[in-house]
Amino acid sequence: MLLIIASLLISDMSYNPSSEHPVILFDGICNLCCNSVQWIIKRDTQAVFRFASLQSEAGKKLMADYPTSSQIQNSFFLIQTGKLYNRSTAAIHVVKQLSFPWRLLYAFIIIPLPIRNAVYNFIAKNRYNWFGKKEICWVPTPELKKLFLDA
Repeated sequence: MLLIIASLLISDMSYNPSSEHPVILFDGICNLCCNSVQWIIKRDTQAVFRFASLQSEAGKKLMADYPTSSQIQNSFFLIQTGKLYNRSTAAIHVVKQLSFPWRLLYAFIIIPLPIRNAVYNFIAKNRYNWFGKKEICWVPTPELKKLFLDA
C-alpha cells in the first residue's frame, strides 16, 4: 500500500536541496493531513511550498537527512533553508508564509512550545479516529503535481 501512496504523490519534479522552496512533509494516508495540504495550497498564492508525503521515496530521502526526525512520530514537518521544523512550530512557520490574513496566525508563536506541542500531540494522536485514513492517497490534479517532489 505504501508503494501505491508513494507513486500517487510523485510528480515530474526532483527536489534540489539548494532549492528556494520550503518543503512540507505530511502523512499521506491521513485525511486531516491531506486536507491540510490542500488548504495550504489554496492559500499559498505565490506557490512557495513543495510537498511530499512521509511515505513517498522523496519524503523518506529527505527525512534521512535529519536523523532525529525518526524519533518524532505523528508529525508534520517543514524543511526550510536546511532547517527542520516539526509539529506546531512547522505549522506556524507555514502560515507565516501564506497570504493575508492567514499569516496573522504566526502570532501563536508566542505560546510556549510545550503548550503548543501538547495540543498538537493530542490532535495527532487522535487524527485517525477523528478524521479517518485513506485507503489510497489523494491524487493532485495535473496542475498541482508540479508542487510535489519526485524521489
